[in-house]
Amino acid sequence: MTLRNGKEFLMIPGPTNVPDEVLRAMHRPAIDIYEGPLLEATEYCQHGLKRLFRTEGKTYIYAANGHGAWDAALCNTLKRGDKILVLESGRFALGWGEAASVPGLNVEVLAGSWEEGVDPARLEDRLKQDAAHDIKAILVVQVDTASGVWNDIAGLRKAIDAAGHPALFMVDTIASLGCLPFEMDAWGVDVALTGSQKGLMCPPGLSFVAAGPKADKAHETADLRTNYTDWTFRQGPEHYEKYCGTPPEHLLFGFRRALELLFEEGLERVWHRHALLGEATRRAVAEWSREGAVRFNITDPHARANSVTVVRIEEADVAALRTFTKEVCGVTIGGTIGDLSGKGIRIAHMGHVNAVMLLGTLSAIELGFRKLGIPHGRGGIEAAMDYLAGAL
Repeated sequence: MTLRNGKEFLMIPGPTNVPDEVLRAMHRPAIDIYEGPLLEATEYCQHGLKRLFRTEGKTYIYAANGHGAWDAALCNTLKRGDKILVLESGRFALGWGEAASVPGLNVEVLAGSWEEGVDPARLEDRLKQDAAHDIKAILVVQVDTASGVWNDIAGLRKAIDAAGHPALFMVDTIASLGCLPFEMDAWGVDVALTGSQKGLMCPPGLSFVAAGPKADKAHETADLRTNYTDWTFRQGPEHYEKYCGTPPEHLLFGFRRALELLFEEGLERVWHRHALLGEATRRAVAEWSREGAVRFNITDPHARANSVTVVRIEEADVAALRTFTKEVCGVTIGGTIGDLSGKGIRIAHMGHVNAVMLLGTLSAIELGFRKLGIPHGRGGIEAAMDYLAGAL
């Protein structure tokens, strides 16, 4: 018997649900790329990105996924042989570091745990050891979807300042922008980047980079520039130069509508919605983890992200659980990846998600626990509802 016939829920940490309004905005004929509505869309999107990143810096739009933004951030600011420090707290900062090694950057990893956030004190200590300032850039993610961690970007900035270190501070916000607070200028971030397919509620295919004054200065002497990523070319007067060629028209129209939806809701309200959904999820997982096979991956409650929760499930058939929620209930949840592959599930609560979708997802998971005999504490759904009832 199947219960899945009806509206299916996609609750993975990217790509996420695309609002109908965004899909409708994309459903239009191709138009002239040199004048009219497309130029207006580009201007709106670039200014909208400043509002999202909370910056007065320059913003750039790439027809690429997040890996393209990684390359753009590195190639526009650094020189061959430069040392960069990668702050490990999951898979994606490490992946950014791996990307950095390809054009000839010298990559050092500040080793960390996949169960906790980056420790600002350890960063400060490492930077104080670098008296010659060989480290030219520091790379970190605000939220890592592989581990479910949230890193304290403001705290890391304070550590850099306490060490008196001049390295560029680069932050990946792919799994956080549009979901939780990010203050590029106030927190002293030099380069920030994100992608379209998570909190920004669009299909994959666009990525975005914001650059502050310090990054602009570094760009003047960067020798890793590529034709496609080069910021200088993209600052040219012609519209096509902003994209190094033909703009991704339909994705831009969709992104413009997504920005309008975010601003209509209000960024602070968007952050609050994600905080409520994230905490409701954690209340459910806390009950499930009281006994049996279920536990949080991130051990420090303060470091658990509001956009995704990673749940470890020991000695259980995780694949069977995901199959059950999808094929019986119509709810797709994420599997764990990287070092955690096959060891649990990832529950996304980011982007175009409301309380009904989240509670339905948690219910499908708990139903799967019962059906498959996975040991767990009871009362997770009630705990999530009790929390939301009290928070509203």
